[in-house]
Amino acid sequence: MARAMLEYTKTVLKKVSFDAVLFCKEVQKAVQRLLPYEIEELKIFIHSLVQQNPELNQCLIYLKP
Repeated sequence: MARAMLEYTKTVLKKVSFDAVLFCKEVQKAVQRLLPYEIEELKIFIHSLVQQNPELNQCLIYLKP
């Protein structure tokens, strides 16, 4: 079940990557919902999206180092 939530979150983030504000909101929700090891996977995924869309860079502050 948890794995499904991670995959769903990735799908949503891809779909809202056109808007940095929506993307940031979804990242915040994901950090609250996912387990710590899933958040680590999500960080890798988000970094790849940021490389494609540099305007999403501002949302990285929601991912704790």
